[in-house]
Amino acid sequence: MDRRQVWRAVLGELEISLSQATFETWFRRTALLRVDESTATFVLGVPSGFAKDWVDERYRSLIAQTLAKVVGYSVTLSVEVVSDAELDAHGALATKGKGVASVDTAPRATTPQESVRIVDREAPARATNLNARYTFATYVVGAANRLAHAASLSVSERPGGAYNPLFLYGGTGLGKTHLLHAIGNAVAERSPKRQVLYITGEAFTNEFITSIQQSGAEAFRSRFRKIDVLLIDDIQFLADKERTQEEFFHTFNALVDQNKQIVISADRAPGEIKDLEDRIKSRLQCGLVVDLHPTDYELRLGILQQKAEFYRQQYPGLQIAQGVLDFLAHRITTNVRVLEGALTRLFAFASLVGREITLELAQDCLADILRA
Repeated sequence: MDRRQVWRAVLGELEISLSQATFETWFRRTALLRVDESTATFVLGVPSGFAKDWVDERYRSLIAQTLAKVVGYSVTLSVEVVSDAELDAHGALATKGKGVASVDTAPRATTPQESVRIVDREAPARATNLNARYTFATYVVGAANRLAHAASLSVSERPGGAYNPLFLYGGTGLGKTHLLHAIGNAVAERSPKRQVLYITGEAFTNEFITSIQQSGAEAFRSRFRKIDVLLIDDIQFLADKERTQEEFFHTFNALVDQNKQIVISADRAPGEIKDLEDRIKSRLQCGLVVDLHPTDYELRLGILQQKAEFYRQQYPGLQIAQGVLDFLAHRITTNVRVLEGALTRLFAFASLVGREITLELAQDCLADILRA
């Protein structure tokens, strides 16, 4: 199967799972540029820096999982900005049309299409699903998350050591997911041969159900019990799912018995997760349990300063007036994702209208967010 066929199969899956508006906005003008078989890295082309940031932050995991479903093994996703002409040359869908089955009017590439390796989905997978942008270097540390950061850093340096499992909990948008990816990226960089897997509780459940339907649970067990560092995000999703909890319980025991590292996140402490079996709660509490507190002003400002520096490189020449970041740090206090999303929206809007980011522009552009 060549790259064009693989990406069309992925688009077909994405069109089903996403809203039509989301699909048309972010995925219609995309193409699979190249594949590095030696590292299982798939390079996706998008038409703008803003699209790259949006896809990277919100859809990287979904795309990687869908690609893995199509080709039969876990993959690493990279996103690059390319011209419309290059997207057309690699088979991107036309700007307008209905669905991925619409007539492909884009010119065909003149270079031969390399074949993408497709394997038996029961075969052992190279585990990844990590977002390369979420590292310890890009994680802003403050009083609210200092212990969680220190524990995560320690785990990345000695997987399977003192803190096993490591359980991180806190409200939405406090940095739990970032730390899980940072641990995985640090381990993968330091020990490339280690099997590292980041997966959400929902995806874990879905993979278990799919394995039962297609090939039985043995293939699922074979995959997950060979992982060296297992990172599960939002474990609360397993609540009230008896068979998935049973499989997780045995997977947990198998990995810990082998001194393999487990890191888990949730929106609340283990004992507070309703409909989670007591035997699982006790195991989650036998390692180190760390909560991430709501961010303070200094931490929010630090996050905004780091994000603003990133966007200054993406939008050269775009100025941001003094006081804007301070204004946002004071007004958006509950969720780091909302805070970062507000700055992303502000830079994107300012770049479209060609204006300096002033306090007045921030107030107008983010009026709906600031009222919430």
